[in-house]
Amino acid sequence: MIRALFLSPEHGLQTDLTPQRFAEALQEAQGILWVDMDQAPVEMCLPVLRDTFGFHPLAIDDALEEAHSPKIDDWIQYLYLALQAVVLDTEPGQHLDTHELDVFLGAHYLVTYHTDPIEALERVWKACRRDERYLQQGPCHLLYRVADELATDCMAVVEAIDDEIDSIEDQVFGAPGPHLLEKIFTLKRTLVTLRRVIAPQREVLNKMARGGYATIPAEQGVFFRDVYDHLVRLYDIIDSLRDLVTGALDSYLSVVSNRMNEVMKTLTVITTLFMPISFLAGFFGMNFFAPTHPFPAWTSSPAFIVALLLMAFTPTGMLLWMRHRAWM
Repeated sequence: MIRALFLSPEHGLQTDLTPQRFAEALQEAQGILWVDMDQAPVEMCLPVLRDTFGFHPLAIDDALEEAHSPKIDDWIQYLYLALQAVVLDTEPGQHLDTHELDVFLGAHYLVTYHTDPIEALERVWKACRRDERYLQQGPCHLLYRVADELATDCMAVVEAIDDEIDSIEDQVFGAPGPHLLEKIFTLKRTLVTLRRVIAPQREVLNKMARGGYATIPAEQGVFFRDVYDHLVRLYDIIDSLRDLVTGALDSYLSVVSNRMNEVMKTLTVITTLFMPISFLAGFFGMNFFAPTHPFPAWTSSPAFIVALLLMAFTPTGMLLWMRHRAWM
């Protein structure tokens, strides 16, 4: 679907502009045009980008055919940007999905292309439909709004991961199991992916904040600097969360090791307590009910009673001795 918002001083806000009228809208020097290609087929987008807007074939190929980490290219009359939106899967494990948003920013227009729904962009789109003052501030300010919403979504993802880490830390000392270890490693992968998105996106916003681009007015730099500050803070928080996940993993391994030591300790005590009984049973042969020549005294009733007493009191005495030595 290709949709457009066009704000004209003569006709006001138009929301039903067709691709055939984009060229006319671009001729109005005071008009502001935002074209959003939302999951539209490549064959439908290509003529608009190539013929109507006249973008360079390499920039079009970057947008339609290739996947990129966040980047910015200056084509003098317009900017091409690749940004990333992050979505945390609601299924167990906190799996992170990334959606690429390709942006062309000109003096009087903004073109966005994405193959997946992006909630941040949709919120800005709805806000522009409700209030045309968003469009009046220019396409550069629209791009700031989109970038700010993307940063807001990143913050929401980070907060969800923080809550998940708190839950894992509680479970580590409760009932740790293999499923918990899987969740910890999934969170580590999620944070690595998020870090790989935030780091280059932060640099893109830093370049836009410093200025030097013909399509970004000097007074708009402060807005991009604000988003850059948010991303810097997010990057620092992600590093802190990585340390927390590593600490949770160490705690999990320590707890599991301690529990294994307790099990081995218990089994060792049981084995140790039954060792003298096994010795006595093996020594006497347990032949009390079948006396054999030439040692009938060893299989008499007194010997049987003595053997039972030894088997009863020897483990008990060893247990008391182990407690006295503080081995248990």
